[in-house]
Amino acid sequence: MQPSGQATATSLPIGSDADLAWVRQQVRQCAAQLGFGLVQQTKLVTAASELARNTLVHGGGGRAEITPLDNGRTRGLRMCFIDSGPGIRDLELAMTDGYTTGGGLGLGLSGAKRLVHEFSVDTEPGRGTTVTAVAWVAQVPSSRPGVG
Repeated sequence: MQPSGQATATSLPIGSDADLAWVRQQVRQCAAQLGFGLVQQTKLVTAASELARNTLVHGGGGRAEITPLDNGRTRGLRMCFIDSGPGIRDLELAMTDGYTTGGGLGLGLSGAKRLVHEFSVDTEPGRGTTVTAVAWVAQVPSSRPGVG
């Protein structure tokens, strides 16, 4: 879905653990400004944390691009995590709960996907990976007939 009236993306480097904390902080701040509730903010920060860590650990570092969205009916947040690492050899396997190459719980990609509304992975072995996650502010039903 193409955003209209969107602000420009904020690009954040991911090259160290300190950068991971900065990405989480920026995602929370942007989500709060867009009107995401506390639970939604927590989901976004959790997804961003997982995806940023994957960018650092598996992709050798890269960047996050955080973009506020407005589709004319509601606001949202797009988060892209981009690296030039080795890529994901078997994406279907990598998206399976419990699969890990880093000794963790194996819930990074699949867990992040469950926390957002839209999720995509573009990867090519030897050329890097871009993971895009989008969440939309939950709409509150209008009390006026015919509006909402």
